[in-house]
Amino acid sequence: MSERLSGKKKKTADPEKAKRRDIYEWIRSFISALIICVILFVFFFRLISVRSVSMNPTLYEGDMMLVSNLFYKPKQGDVVVFRSDTYDSGKALVKRVVATGGQKINIDFINGVVYVDDQPIVEDYVAEPTYNKLDFVGPQTVPEGSVFVMGDNRNMSNDSRDKRIGMLDERLILGKAYMIVHPIDHLGFIKH
Repeated sequence: MSERLSGKKKKTADPEKAKRRDIYEWIRSFISALIICVILFVFFFRLISVRSVSMNPTLYEGDMMLVSNLFYKPKQGDVVVFRSDTYDSGKALVKRVVATGGQKINIDFINGVVYVDDQPIVEDYVAEPTYNKLDFVGPQTVPEGSVFVMGDNRNMSNDSRDKRIGMLDERLILGKAYMIVHPIDHLGFIKH
């Protein structure tokens, strides 16, 4: 009777229309999430795979890292990914920043100790002391706008001690490695 008085008919829900509307909303949400992910990974983050043993025990060959250069300025201890036109055909390499612009680097290859500004640095992340000299002759001062990088597996790493890499121009750094995302058993933040 109240329907007659108000002049309105009560609408019955069409289950088929509701189902289509739900599917449409789900697809729209999925596409929006996909677009956001693509934007994040194109402009802000990269997934880069480790290709060698030079960063053991911090990173292992095959680990997939989340890397970003958003507002990034290299600091001592950071794990960075970079390209070198003079080494390994410009492929992405991963190393640790040992010294930054203006710092003095020296290495005692007899005792395996790395010095920055005449102070031994604590390196609880390295596989073993640094005995492999490569082309390094020190002490050297890192030029402004450059960094000195080394692998954590010091005696199995080609890094700034190798004249083909040398002092690395900061502009060649693709970003800082923040975390391991694959394989799952290595999942976690990278120690800096």
